[in-house]
Amino acid sequence: MYTREQIQTTVESKGYKWFHDNRNKGYDVNIVGIRNSKTKNRVTNAFDDTMTISYKCEEGYWHFHEYDCTTDPGTHWVENLLNSDGVAILKPGQYRGSHKIRLHQGKYEALGQKKPVTVYRDNDQNNTYDYDNATTGIYGINIHRATAKTGGKSTRVDKWSAGCQVIARNSDFNEFMDICRKARGIHGNSFSYTLLVSNDLT
Repeated sequence: MYTREQIQTTVESKGYKWFHDNRNKGYDVNIVGIRNSKTKNRVTNAFDDTMTISYKCEEGYWHFHEYDCTTDPGTHWVENLLNSDGVAILKPGQYRGSHKIRLHQGKYEALGQKKPVTVYRDNDQNNTYDYDNATTGIYGINIHRATAKTGGKSTRVDKWSAGCQVIARNSDFNEFMDICRKARGIHGNSFSYTLLVSNDLT
């Protein structure tokens, strides 16, 4: 469990942008993923990372939500490469205006990548992630859900992520997207995403 203050302090300490909603419009969202560094680079195939979203409401009060997610690809795509260069692992950092609301795989609304991000390419198909061979581009690194089952929660990543950031619980994702839709109505269809690792936070 993290706090909004913890995350804000870490984001700002790295020189990244934290959206304070200085014009008091509400829903100027900060979307921050936190990769679990306790597992080192081991492929756990589990939703053992955290997705957070922080914003001020119209009345000026901070709201903070935290969801189980994965920021890493699942075992299936580590072992069965979609790209000969290797499976994609998003590099920690801040990606300004990187996503927008659009259909994921033509099926349902999610946050789809619209600007380049940097990924590591791991092609040795073993049970560890290799954080080298970095490339930057448009790779379909979306922020989406796992199970479509109402009230459901996925426990194994498997095919749910080939590099995407994936929220495990259906109801969590629906709440996340409701917030993003409100943000889009006020600030436009552009979202920044920041990925931290858990040992960044104090």
